[in-house]
Amino acid sequence: MYTGRPVFAQVMDQLPMHTLRRCIERYGGHRRVRSFSCHDRFRSVAFAQLTSRESLRDIETCLRALSRKLHHVGFRSHVSRSTLAKANEKRDWRIHADFAQSLIRTARTLHSDDSFGVDPGSTACAPGSTTIDLCLSVLPWAHFRGAKAAVKMHTLPGLRGNIPTFIDVSPGKLHDASMLDDLMPAAGAFYVMDSAYVDFSRFQRPSEASAFFVARTKSSLRFRRQVSRPVDRSTGLRCDRTVALTGFDASRDYPGKLRPIRFRDARNGREPVFLTNSFDLPAMTVAELYKSRWQVDNFPSVYPYSVCRSVSDAMRQGRDWPSV
Repeated sequence: MYTGRPVFAQVMDQLPMHTLRRCIERYGGHRRVRSFSCHDRFRSVAFAQLTSRESLRDIETCLRALSRKLHHVGFRSHVSRSTLAKANEKRDWRIHADFAQSLIRTARTLHSDDSFGVDPGSTACAPGSTTIDLCLSVLPWAHFRGAKAAVKMHTLPGLRGNIPTFIDVSPGKLHDASMLDDLMPAAGAFYVMDSAYVDFSRFQRPSEASAFFVARTKSSLRFRRQVSRPVDRSTGLRCDRTVALTGFDASRDYPGKLRPIRFRDARNGREPVFLTNSFDLPAMTVAELYKSRWQVDNFPSVYPYSVCRSVSDAMRQGRDWPSV
């Protein structure tokens, strides 16, 4: 029987702890800390994330069950619910935010040559969001609807490697498309979005920055056809056009030309329409690019409970929302 180091300890060995130490020193993480260090706090949060713990009590119970092995996985102090809660409330969340940015840069380099089935010739990202349910009696500022509380985590994972380049936490009521206000479009990049992100006033920014979007349109979209291109119907394509929007608000918000592409999905018989401002990509490549967006659903939707507590702390003190 294998009697080596625990798997969790081996996973932690892969992380650049010297970078975490610099982040701790940058924000004075160990100031007035007696026993429960920032390293122990990070390991507690990492353990909760990897094992899908849902509360501080859940974290405490699981770590107590492994109390004889905690020293071997790197813990140097006892982890209690009250100690972890106090650390989450008092210590600077930017320690973890900066460390996450460092890990993201490393991961993106490692996955820079990965293939996701289609090559648009540039960076491709897929904005997405997930709603995180919270306890309304504990976090009343996060009121969502009825007797529920929630925050929304917005992510921007790249399709190459599924590594997020942007993470932000907002109130649960905030619309998905609002994420585009904080987005800094990169020239030549493709942003692949579902119908929840269709907002023509916000689509102006990527167009002005020489970036491209591919979005699934809503059925209520109204436009005037200007050009029709021939398509190979055997591939599933049904039409490829150049259009101008005719709706009063839409035509005012986005006066430029757009390219809707209709594609028939042989599996379910549906015919979604994909809208893009790129006129150079082949129509089939646009359809495949949206299909590759489905892998964004594989991105973990769980988020450390401690970050939600950090959000609560930031709101009470009038600081900005934590974002990575």
